[in-house]
Amino acid sequence: MSFLADIAATYRGPGRRLRVVLARGQREDRLLAMVMIGCALVFVAQWPRLARQAYASGEDLNPLLGASLLAWLVIMPLVLYALAALAHGLARILGGQGSFYGARLALFWALLASTPVILLHGLVAGFIGPGPQLTLVGAIWCGVFAWFWGGGMLAAEREGKT
Repeated sequence: MSFLADIAATYRGPGRRLRVVLARGQREDRLLAMVMIGCALVFVAQWPRLARQAYASGEDLNPLLGASLLAWLVIMPLVLYALAALAHGLARILGGQGSFYGARLALFWALLASTPVILLHGLVAGFIGPGPQLTLVGAIWCGVFAWFWGGGMLAAEREGKT
């Protein structure tokens, strides 16, 4: 099944879909692809906001895009790996039986599966700007991301696969 079909299925049940993805076996190349595609889509979602910021302030757009590129495609994947390690350690303390692979998969999948809402957030930030609409879409994204990550972590830590 493709990433797009899996993403659509995640909106119907994140834990159930993560168990399906986890059952496909441990593949680090798939994990790296998930985190890089997710971060690349978040980077793309920043473009309308950055263009609006550059236009409003008279700044050049290229340095803003370069900084966002560095942040999202170089630094954030490393931060996400560290965050997954912390989440797995916390889950182990709380009695989780899963693996570090499952914790990484849960986090990376939550990011990738929530990118449609992130892309909407970027469009709202670029075309409407700051205001209640942007806050609402941001809150929706936070809720969706937390739902996907929480459901995924529960499924991964209950699996008990090492």
